Amino acid sequence: MSIALVWMILLAGGARGAGQAETAVERLKPALVRIHVVDEYADDGRETRSESTGSGVIISPDGYVVTNHHVAGKAVRLMVTLFNREEIPARLIGTDAMADIAVIKLMPGDKRTFASAQWGDSEKLAVGDTVYAMGCPLALSQSVTEGIVSNVSMTMPAGWSDDFELDGENVGSIVRWIGHDAEIFPGNSGGPLIDIDGKIVGINEISMGLGGAIPGNLARAVAEELTRHGSVRRAWLGFIIQPAFKVEGEAARGAIVSDVIANSPAGKAGIKAGDRLVSIGGKPVNIRFVEEIPPLNLTVSQLPIGQPVRIVLERDKATTTCAVVPELRQPVLTKDHEFRAWGVTGRNLSMWTALELGRQDTKGVLVTTIRPGGPAAQAKPEIREDDILVEAGGHAIKSIDDLTSLTRAKTQGQTEPVPMIVGYERKGERLITVVKVGVQDLNNPGRDITKPWVPVATQVLTGDIAEQMGLPDLRGVRVTRVYEQGTSATLGLQVGDIITALDDEKIQATEPHETEVFPTMVRQYKVGAEATLTVLRGGQEMKLTGKLPARPLQPREMKSYEDHDFEFAVRNVAYLDRKTSKWTNAPAGVLVSSVQPGSWAALARLAGGDLLVAIDRRGVSSVDEVASLMQEIKKKKPRSVIFEVRRDVHTMFIEIEPLWDAS
Repeated sequence: MSIALVWMILLAGGARGAGQAETAVERLKPALVRIHVVDEYADDGRETRSESTGSGVIISPDGYVVTNHHVAGKAVRLMVTLFNREEIPARLIGTDAMADIAVIKLMPGDKRTFASAQWGDSEKLAVGDTVYAMGCPLALSQSVTEGIVSNVSMTMPAGWSDDFELDGENVGSIVRWIGHDAEIFPGNSGGPLIDIDGKIVGINEISMGLGGAIPGNLARAVAEELTRHGSVRRAWLGFIIQPAFKVEGEAARGAIVSDVIANSPAGKAGIKAGDRLVSIGGKPVNIRFVEEIPPLNLTVSQLPIGQPVRIVLERDKATTTCAVVPELRQPVLTKDHEFRAWGVTGRNLSMWTALELGRQDTKGVLVTTIRPGGPAAQAKPEIREDDILVEAGGHAIKSIDDLTSLTRAKTQGQTEPVPMIVGYERKGERLITVVKVGVQDLNNPGRDITKPWVPVATQVLTGDIAEQMGLPDLRGVRVTRVYEQGTSATLGLQVGDIITALDDEKIQATEPHETEVFPTMVRQYKVGAEATLTVLRGGQEMKLTGKLPARPLQPREMKSYEDHDFEFAVRNVAYLDRKTSKWTNAPAGVLVSSVQPGSWAALARLAGGDLLVAIDRRGVSSVDEVASLMQEIKKKKPRSVIFEVRRDVHTMFIEIEPLWDAS
């Protein structure tokens, strides 16, 4: 999100009304909660997840909690910490981006009641009143700061409105913030602003020098609507207004209609840009300042949907009246969905999106993000963000449901991606391409031709090193590690030896990047062939003869497995993995080769380079065993899965908690 929404609360002392502060805070403290959120968003063609924390306040004994939309509005998992540090899971009841309010409900697993806060009347606040901002800054426990009301109708300066958009909704179009100087910082989002009686008069939302809280009366009305219906129903007329012209001075009245959306209720009623709006439903309209616009927008949003409302206008100095039938306002943005088989995320077109794109209807699926290297990105021509998919495999795509059904029908039972002709729109053009739809598993590479090696690690003896050793003309490689006894014992190589020749062929390596010169010379032999190394040790040259063993399998040759639900990949452990790691003496396992950012595995802190040794207490020694166990787990769908891993020298237990419905 682009909005700079920042909160927090520090324990404040101060001389102002210490007794009042203590009483107010103690009254509300049992209802204050910290909220841990796992939310979901579209990025790089995937539904990815992140963790965050915010604040909230319990508003009913049965456990309803009010917070910000930007805290919990996209949550797929919620955990709430009470004032006594008890943790209780919660679920999202409803959310409203336009007011930046969300309601969640505590789900304790038993029937119980909770301490709850009372709403105050934010309309009674006056500049200079003492207020307290409460919350859980930076995921810390409860805290509070004290301040005074600085502004009871704070709006954003001109040009700042885009910075206060949430999911396409302009929060400032209906919100006039309560400005106050009680300090708030990250983590305070959703925490209550309370008065000296300990009642909620605002929900803290922004900080830009002054703190800004959503007025409690508005927050309460939205929260009650969300609790009852899960969403907020608002009326929509389809015009945008601005203050009356400044040149009119004190004589200014009404508001200027600056824009009318085509086919909107206002457009159908004949309202035009430039009209002066005089009254709505018999109530006079007088907008001289931008601070007066949000209340009018709220009034319009509360009109009865489907019932004509009388609007009086002035046009060309003549007064005219029309009847406008309010319609249900649609959200600006619809929910993103991941199409793994396409490597994209997409959403249905809203009315607003269609208008922005110049579309006559909302048919199709808008591509919102692309996975680099995925099927859509590899198509020629490639699919791009903001393209609209309208046809695939000879079938029309009118919505997310159509694309979901078509994808399932075309890919079910297929072991390879299925090529489909796809029709899509881009900036008014109708294009076609071929997309190979389907999830491509990791290719397990074949083994390289078996080659010999000298089982040591080496570094190039550079000219600078040779010169400092007093042997400026010396060329070769220096042994830095001996991997095993076998051949090395036969050859008698030791760390610090300088190999200068192989069967009298000089090793012509002098630069650090020429690390492959010596191994390439060795690979010219057959496995088991006898070779003689010329070695300089302690200033003495010697000849070491022995047989060259077969090189062990390389990491790139190891079999791999990729889990598409938890989004991690593992491969079998190579010989050099164990020799170069800190878990040499660890039990058998598989190496975690990658973890997708924002995946369930990443949220649990699984990391590339971990040695996975057990899943739910059952040891694993190969990727085949991992694949079998994961298939079994996906059938049972447990709440969590425990991975035992070795990370460096430490053992760790990682609890992965997938949301199976989301997967």
